Amino acid sequence: MARILLIEDSPTDTAVLTQWLERHGHQVTASDNAEDGIEACKRDRPDLVLMDVVLPGMSGFHATRALAKDADTSGIPVIIISTKGMETDRMWGMRQGAKGYIVKPPSEDALISQVNQVLAG
Repeated sequence: MARILLIEDSPTDTAVLTQWLERHGHQVTASDNAEDGIEACKRDRPDLVLMDVVLPGMSGFHATRALAKDADTSGIPVIIISTKGMETDRMWGMRQGAKGYIVKPPSEDALISQVNQVLAG
């Protein structure tokens, strides 16, 4: 079981992703914006962050970069999960420090597979 922080502003996506992750034994907490998510990451030290890109205020790309550059959070892997499905978006997300990139809407199997792969190191 992993402790996963979900940074997602859509209540529907948050509910679905949380249900899938909990069904596979993970503990999920959620933030609905990047700024609160960064603070929760520093405070709670999750095992993994799932990061939306289109968020109110700071974007998920910017938040991923902030987490990757902060010594307190740089060891926490981030998987971006976004409607932005262009290859340039994926490449940019990885350059910001993400360890994975999933295009919405994912299947449950694809999400869990990526989560397990990143958690395994």
